[in-house]
Amino acid sequence: MKIETLTINDHQEVVVKITKEVLNLFKIEVAGPCFDADFAQLSVVHRKLPPLAKAQGGNGCVRAETLLYAYHPDGTESCYREAGQGAPDERESAAYHRLFKRNLYRIFLQHFAMLPAPWGILHGVRPTKIVHRWRQGGMDVAGIIERLMDDYDCGREKAELITPMAFRQVPFLETSDEKTVSIYVGIPFCLTRCLYCSFPSNILPGEKTLRKFMEVFAKDLAAVQQAIAKYGFRVQNIYVGGGTPTSLPDAYFDEMLQSVCDAFWNEDIAEFTVEAGRPDSMSAAKVETMKRLHVTRVSVNPQSMQQKTLDRIGRRHTPEQVEEMFHALQVAGIPHINMDVILGLPGETADDVRDTMEKITALGPDDITLHALAIKRGSRLQKMMEEQHVELPSDEETRKMSEVALAAVKKEGMRPYYLYRQGYQSGDLENIGCCKPGAEGMYNIQIMEEHQTILGIGGAAATKVVDWRNHCLRSAFNAKDLKTYLRDIDLYIEKRANLLERIYGNENEGDKPC
Repeated sequence: MKIETLTINDHQEVVVKITKEVLNLFKIEVAGPCFDADFAQLSVVHRKLPPLAKAQGGNGCVRAETLLYAYHPDGTESCYREAGQGAPDERESAAYHRLFKRNLYRIFLQHFAMLPAPWGILHGVRPTKIVHRWRQGGMDVAGIIERLMDDYDCGREKAELITPMAFRQVPFLETSDEKTVSIYVGIPFCLTRCLYCSFPSNILPGEKTLRKFMEVFAKDLAAVQQAIAKYGFRVQNIYVGGGTPTSLPDAYFDEMLQSVCDAFWNEDIAEFTVEAGRPDSMSAAKVETMKRLHVTRVSVNPQSMQQKTLDRIGRRHTPEQVEEMFHALQVAGIPHINMDVILGLPGETADDVRDTMEKITALGPDDITLHALAIKRGSRLQKMMEEQHVELPSDEETRKMSEVALAAVKKEGMRPYYLYRQGYQSGDLENIGCCKPGAEGMYNIQIMEEHQTILGIGGAAATKVVDWRNHCLRSAFNAKDLKTYLRDIDLYIEKRANLLERIYGNENEGDKPC
C-alpha cells in the first residue's frame, strides 16, 4: 500500500518509531506525491482517556484511543477508532505506548484488509523476556499464552512456541549468579564475505596485520583475566565467534585457542564453543587443536545444502565438503555439533529447504539453528536490492520454509530452546535454536536472556554486564573497525575496566539508575 503523506499528532520519538514499525510491518510505503497512491494522506492521533473504575468495567489503569484519518485521492475522508486499557502490572508509559501500537495495528487489520503478523505487535529482539517477567510474577503457561495473544495480538503458534521454551530455560538460568560470567572471543576475520552478511568482519589480512592482531588480542585477553581474578568471577562458558575463527591460519588458530584455554578453561567449564563456520576454513590441524583444548561444541554453518544457493551467496564450498567437515568433527569426538540454516535465501523454495533439512538431519547434529534471512544495512544483498532487482522468496514462501524446517527438527526429537528476532526478517519470522534434550547451548540461553555478565575480548566484541542491584544491563564495546581496535586497544580495555569497577568495585556504594 502506498500513501503520499503521513502526519502524527504526537512528535515523541517513541510514538514516531511505533508508527513506522506498524507501517513497516504491513509494508505501507510513504511515497510522496504519487499518481498510484492508495491514499493522499494518513493522519494518526493518539491520546489518553480517563481511566474507568471497576464498576464501569475498568481496572483503574491507563486507557488510550487511537484515531486514524484516511484521506482518499478523490477528496473523501474516513476515520477509524480503536481503544483499549492497560494491565495493572504495566508501567503507565509502557501501557500507553503498547496500546498505541496495538490500536493502530488493529485498525489496519480490521479496516484495510491487512493480514495478521505472526508475532502481532511483538517487535523486540528477545520476546521471551516478557514471558520470564510474567512467569516471575506467578503466571502459568496457559495464562501467559492468553495474555500474549490479548496484549500483543501475538499469534497462538508463536505464543505457544516461546512460553514453554522460557519455562524450559529456567534450570539453565538458575545456574548463574552475580559472579558467574561467560567469555566471548571475537575473531573478526572471514575468507570471503557472504552476500547477506552485515557483521563487522574483515577478509583475512596478511602476515603483518595478523601478527599485530595477535599481540593486541593477547593484551585484551590478559586484561580480562586480571578482572576475573580481581572480582572473583567464575567462568561458566567460553564462546569463540566472529567472523569465522577458523579462517585463521592453522598456527594462528592454535595460538589463539591455546591462549584462551590457558586463561579461562578449567574442569568446571560447562561449555566451550567454537564457530567453525564453513568447510573452506577448516583443516585437520584445527580439528586436532579443538580436540586437544577441550572444545565441547562446534558450530558448522552450511546455511543451505543447495549448490546453486551456495554459489549465489558467495560460499566457496560444496554440500559434500560440509558433510566431510561434520564427519571429521564427529570422528574427533567433539561432544556437540550445531548446524545453521538460513530460510529465505535468494532463489530458494520450500522444497529446497526440505532437501537441505533432509541432508543435514541425516548427518545427526544434536543442535540446529534456523535463521530467517534479515536484510541488513552494510550487507552486499542490501546494496544489490537498492541497485537492481533481486528475487527473494515471498513472505508466504518463507513461512512455508519455516514450517518445513521446524517439522524436520521435531521429527529428530529436537525442541526449541532459545529464540531471538531481528529487524526486517523474511516472513516476519525469527531465529530459533532447536536441540535434542541435553544438548542445549548454555551460552546461547544466557546471552539471549541477558541473565549473565558476558566479558568480550577481540575485534567487535561486546562486554555486557548485568547490574543485579538495579536490574538492568550495561555494555562496553570494542571497536568494530579492525584498524581502530588495533590502534586504541588501551582505550577499550579502560572502558571495560571502568564498567566492571562501577558495578562490582564497591558493592556498598548504593543504587545508580541505568
